[in-house]
Amino acid sequence: MTAGVLFAVVAELGRFAADDFVKVAGSWFRWVHAHFLRGKRVSLRCAFEPLAENRGCRARVRLPCAKMKIPRYHCAACGRVHRADRPLWRCDCGGHLNLAPGGGFRRSEIVATDASLWRYAAALALRGPPRISLGEGWTPLLRRKWRGAEIHFKLESQMPTGSFKDRGTAVMLNHLIEVGVGSIHEDSSGNAGASIATYGAAAGIPCRVYVPAAAPRAKLVQIAAAGAELRLISGTRQDVTEAALAAAGKSFYASHNWQPFFIEGTKTLAFELWEQIGFRVPGNILVPTGYGSNILGLERGFDELERSGEIAARPRLFAVQAANCAALAAVWAAGGNRFVPFAAKPTVADGIATPRPVRIAEILAALRRSKGGVVTVSEEDIAPALAALGRTGLFVEPTAATAGAALTQLLSDGTITADQTTVVVLTGHGLKAADRTGELLGMAGG
Repeated sequence: MTAGVLFAVVAELGRFAADDFVKVAGSWFRWVHAHFLRGKRVSLRCAFEPLAENRGCRARVRLPCAKMKIPRYHCAACGRVHRADRPLWRCDCGGHLNLAPGGGFRRSEIVATDASLWRYAAALALRGPPRISLGEGWTPLLRRKWRGAEIHFKLESQMPTGSFKDRGTAVMLNHLIEVGVGSIHEDSSGNAGASIATYGAAAGIPCRVYVPAAAPRAKLVQIAAAGAELRLISGTRQDVTEAALAAAGKSFYASHNWQPFFIEGTKTLAFELWEQIGFRVPGNILVPTGYGSNILGLERGFDELERSGEIAARPRLFAVQAANCAALAAVWAAGGNRFVPFAAKPTVADGIATPRPVRIAEILAALRRSKGGVVTVSEEDIAPALAALGRTGLFVEPTAATAGAALTQLLSDGTITADQTTVVVLTGHGLKAADRTGELLGMAGG
């Protein structure tokens, strides 16, 4: 059988366009390298049979599949276990799903020649190498002075679509492709919608995105440019979510807030920070936080490094929220782990204006384990932080600037000191909300 597969591959390789051949060969070698480092046995049939079946059609390029154990989801509400072998975004009981903990990750498993998040492919719960990629991940980590302290700024704003959401989207959509997803839809304040629309277009998957009618125009344009169907919803961010939930029977709800593989993607942020700082753990990490996928990804990633013995301690995680819409801060102040009603108000930090996060208990548990916390910033503090970041050469949207405002607070009250290694995650590019940024900086329209 193996010989037959190999002859078929040889016959078919000649039909690949040159760029397709390079992509397929590169992905194959990266995948094999990662799996041999993990001590996994890779059969020739498993490696080559998908190419033989491909028939050289560009739209149907299939990459090798790893014969690995199928990942499992655990329902946070009823405890039921589901196999992750079909498109699924929540349990039948209505509870959200979490992926089982990863098995650990070692520096020897890094594919150093791959300048993207796929350098950590061996740690991802996928069956094989990515079917689609836009080069996401491995974003710059720059040092800048802030209130006399040297701070590391992680530029997630340099992702392909301009926000950190690409880290989660890339892994989530590759998983959904593996399990045979059809058309998809999503709800978003803008950045996740732009990311999923773009990656959906790259994969040839029909996509519909529900967004607030008041979302920044640049984000709406980006979604439309990717060819996604755009649904503008009046009202609150929760109204947008409800509209998307109501459409769950019409197409698959590829929600970055519900589908667990999105967090499987954001965990690579932990690996990158650890590697870029010299295989060390920073003392503090500040992240603008709405639904909490970065906090949960960092928790998951550092947990895997600790399981492997690569690190002995974890960083303090600080979830930054706009005081006008701070669901997590309300729960944190109450000392609980369940939603606490609060009065939400409009905020310029639209990307984290989340009235009811899905995984409140998990986010709060991660913050408590890290000995970090929730930091709220006022609307009045966001514009000065935005301007200060700009003057250091870092052009970000108002949502990302909340992390700068929180850093000022934590340095001023002594929670963070200059001798500690601190990372501020800048989640979105300034071009995402240039009009709103202009208003904050006092620029006249026109």
